[in-house]
Amino acid sequence: MKDKDRDLRLASYNLRKCIGLDRRRDPGRSLDVLNSIGADIIALQEADRRLGHRPAALPREMIERGSDFVPLELGANSASLGWHGNAILLRKGLEAGDIRCLDLPGLEPRGAVMATIGGLRVIGLHLGLMRRHRREQLAAIADMLAGLETRPTVILGDFNEWSARQGFEPITGDFRLHAPGLSYHSAAPLAPLDRFALGPGIELRDAGVVQTPQARRASDHLPVWADIRAPADFGQKPHPQQRAATAGERAATAPGAGTGEAPARGASFR
Repeated sequence: MKDKDRDLRLASYNLRKCIGLDRRRDPGRSLDVLNSIGADIIALQEADRRLGHRPAALPREMIERGSDFVPLELGANSASLGWHGNAILLRKGLEAGDIRCLDLPGLEPRGAVMATIGGLRVIGLHLGLMRRHRREQLAAIADMLAGLETRPTVILGDFNEWSARQGFEPITGDFRLHAPGLSYHSAAPLAPLDRFALGPGIELRDAGVVQTPQARRASDHLPVWADIRAPADFGQKPHPQQRAATAGERAATAPGAGTGEAPARGASFR
């Protein structure tokens, strides 16, 4: 991150549980791809396996030992890295507060995760396979944001939407959608499923899709990245990290640009 202009790189990557196109589960390869992006904040999807206690597909110890990232504490148990497979990694030295997890409506279990880093609110998500459910899920996020204090916000992740225009209606009044390029399928990219939604006060500086040979093998999605102009207070220590209640508990207690390889860079709620 550059102190002078406070540019910040965000990235999103659907890990596919670290199973590559060669059908091998190789978390080390996935971590190599993450390290190549040069991001400050990364939203992950499918970071956990689906069965049992949903153990992390990309182990926390491997991340902490083999990268400059620290995973936020989002798992429902000590085995999981994320919430419904959604995880957030922060570059070491950054601190997060107001960490929340949200259950999203729909036929299949889906969720979103949120954290505030300095003055920036980041929401990572993985939307459902049906457009009707995706609209409901985005509406749930919009309703959640309506009850929070106003601050610069970015929503990023696997939106699972093939259309460039339809399906985003619940958030288009407050967010600008940007798809850096075709990110799915990694073997022959056809669709921009992985996107960024930028709220007021967020300036997009550059964006792209990582298309290295390793990224093309590591998952069926390619990572996407976006360089944004961060809020002026980015990097300042936020309020102490906190856990929110489950969606039911909160309701009961709440008061009345281009594609290509990423260029190198320096250094219900729960």
